[in-house]
Amino acid sequence: MDTRLRVGVTGSGRKWSPSWWCSQLALRMAGAHPERISVRHPPSGIPLDALIIGGGDDISPEHYNGDINEKVKIDPDRDALEIAWIHKALEHNIPLLGICRGAQLINCVLGGALHQDIRHMRKLTYNRPGLLPTKQVQLETDSRVSTVCGASKLRVNSLHHQAIKVPGAGLKVVGRDLDFIVQAVECVSGRKIIGVQWHPEYLFYLPSQFALFRWLLQAQPHRKHAHASSGRG
Repeated sequence: MDTRLRVGVTGSGRKWSPSWWCSQLALRMAGAHPERISVRHPPSGIPLDALIIGGGDDISPEHYNGDINEKVKIDPDRDALEIAWIHKALEHNIPLLGICRGAQLINCVLGGALHQDIRHMRKLTYNRPGLLPTKQVQLETDSRVSTVCGASKLRVNSLHHQAIKVPGAGLKVVGRDLDFIVQAVECVSGRKIIGVQWHPEYLFYLPSQFALFRWLLQAQPHRKHAHASSGRG
């Protein structure tokens, strides 16, 4: 019998998904059993111990009162799937890690708002996307994210042009970049939720980033996943 904690990872349904492959490798290294969930990868039905909402295309503007006429690359089916999973995680107190788009979507589900395009806000950090840790993030020293990562300053990558504008209910901003754009949020109401704007799955070779995956497993040590069945929808 497989006794490893089971972690769902949502994301793109494309056959080649670097984010999924890196996330599942990081989770396996941390001792978990990863399960891919997407519009093309239905859940197994086995209960989950934790959940990662992964990065990807923009969130449909109607989910945060954005400009519906703005030209953005969206995936409504994925939005619906992940919103349903976030609600399940909140209902059953399943630990949540939101990555980039995932952090934004968790924020939207909790009633927060987004900057639809931050490119004009960039003054001190690069606009060009990249996988390497080139951007500096300052974390609140007393935050959970800072404690988990073991530092108050991080070098991270950047693959986004949207960001959290107003935190949702129960979320607190605990990290910003040099342009004061939100880079990390966490829950202050007792729920085990962290959202980061960067992509730790591409940086898991760094101890500070691998620690986020380990936190996800340590966040629920007693496997009380009795009701969070991975049903479809």
